[in-house]
Amino acid sequence: MDDSAQKNLILKKSLLKDEVKHIDITSFDSRVIINQMRSMSFVAREIGKAAEILNLMVKDDESVNILVIAGSSSAAGCLDVYQKMAECNIIDAVVATGASIIDMDFFEALGFKHYQGTQFSDDNLLRTLGIDRIYDTFIDEDELQKCDHKIYEIANSLEPKVYSSMEFIKELGRWLSKSKEKKKSLIQTCFQKNIPIFCPAFSDCSAGFGLVKHQNENLSSHISIDSVKDFRQLTEIKINSKNTGLFMIGGGVPKNFIQDTVVCAEMINKKVNMHKYAIQITVADQRDGACSSSTLKEASSWGKVDTQYEQMVFSEATAAVPLIISDVYHRGFWKKRKQKNLLNIFE
Repeated sequence: MDDSAQKNLILKKSLLKDEVKHIDITSFDSRVIINQMRSMSFVAREIGKAAEILNLMVKDDESVNILVIAGSSSAAGCLDVYQKMAECNIIDAVVATGASIIDMDFFEALGFKHYQGTQFSDDNLLRTLGIDRIYDTFIDEDELQKCDHKIYEIANSLEPKVYSSMEFIKELGRWLSKSKEKKKSLIQTCFQKNIPIFCPAFSDCSAGFGLVKHQNENLSSHISIDSVKDFRQLTEIKINSKNTGLFMIGGGVPKNFIQDTVVCAEMINKKVNMHKYAIQITVADQRDGACSSSTLKEASSWGKVDTQYEQMVFSEATAAVPLIISDVYHRGFWKKRKQKNLLNIFE
């Protein structure tokens, strides 16, 4: 190794030394804060109302509650929050971006970390060092490529056939449960509790790189991901649920995918209720007409969301999610909630 490479290695290690610490919502009780926020104004009242609705969802035994994740809150310190929601039966299914599930959750399940960085970095220098940046968070590109390769290895080990993203992620959960890697992950917890995870744009992440390599080397016999099968399976969950509740972080494809199950059910002549409960945490500006920023009241015009129990929270997710989930955790309604075992629908 020449002097320049040695200096870059030392600099890289210095930049990747402070790990992002995932918040533990069991270690503090936000009920006092949430109770007072309900009587405040602006975003504080929105957060208080969101916690109230999520508690109603948890208390409703007939509601199938779905966690919807877009954006990078998993990398920014909320991974353990989502894992705890699954562990405590607060949620019964997950719809997320591939990045949230593979590049963040599965990535850390392999023992890798996200690091505290800065948004004021020299990005050309980061590229030279092999450091990827998500705003003020750093990722070691070498470790991310190891995650890509692990997906490739697991794909090579599976029966070559068509999978939905849910079926493939279930196999990742099975692999994690047998491995000696980190045990505290959303994927593994969901596998153990029969909670399905759907990623409607699954190839748009590390999974895509690994699966392309797998297919490229096995052109005549390989696995593939069927997004239509995903949509059909998710719609089947909606059809089999009297009530549904959505807790959405961000928007994009996961938000639209789960909301559209109402319309899809009608398309195949199945009468279903609109999503009874809906919460969205977002910083998107609704004036641009995008899906991410469209309000839940707007979704009602499409017949997707009932407006009796809906709340938009205009906040960055890492500031709002821990407060809401700590409140729900410490109120303890989840202790009486039965596990839905939705994966069993597809056995």
